[in-house]
Formats: sequence, C-alpha cells, structure tokens
Amino acid sequence: MPRVKRGILHAKRRKNLLKKTKGFKGGLKNRIKLAKVAAIKAGVNAYEHRRTKKRTNRSLWLIRLNAAARMHDLSYSKFISLIKKANIGLDRKVLSEIAYKNPEIFAKIVEKIK
Repeated sequence: MPRVKRGILHAKRRKNLLKKTKGFKGGLKNRIKLAKVAAIKAGVNAYEHRRTKKRTNRSLWLIRLNAAARMHDLSYSKFISLIKKANIGLDRKVLSEIAYKNPEIFAKIVEKIK
C-alpha cells in the first residue's frame, strides 16, 4: 500500500483552531495545546451564557414592570394578576418595552385594567 501523508489536513486543523482562538491572551492564541483547551472552554461558556442571557433579560423585564407598576400604586404581582383577568394578551417582554419607552401608553393600560 502506498504511504499516505496527512500534512495538509493537520495544518488545516491547526489553522482552524487558531482562528477560533484569535484575540485570546497569552499563549492561548498561538500554542496549539493551550489553544485547544481554550477553544473548548470558550465553547462551553458560550453555550452556557446563551441560556443565562435569557434569564437575565427576563429578570430585567420583571424589574422594569415592577418599577412602572409601582408608579401607578400597584405591585408587580397585582399588576400581572389584573392583566390576566382583563385578558390582555401582552407578554412581560412587550409590557416592559411599553413601560420603558412609552410610559403614557403604559398608563392607559393600567387605567384599563383597574
């Protein structure tokens, strides 16, 4: 059987790895062993933080809604309960955007549900 040389694949694999770690500090960007570990850890953190971002954003919506509701003498829980009873189909994300960007429209919503 003829001999197979895999230099091209080896170089390509290393080049792609170094592309992933471009911008990292120290030897993590250009030493293959360290770059491999750094790339794996970066991928794990990226996966985890894509989920954490959703949690963080939701908590921001709740904080905004609570602050806006308290300006109209309501607590967050009472506000949400009144929204559900009034069958208003807006979710927390949309309500928080309205409260943040258009407080006068939010005031009209509060008046409607009271």
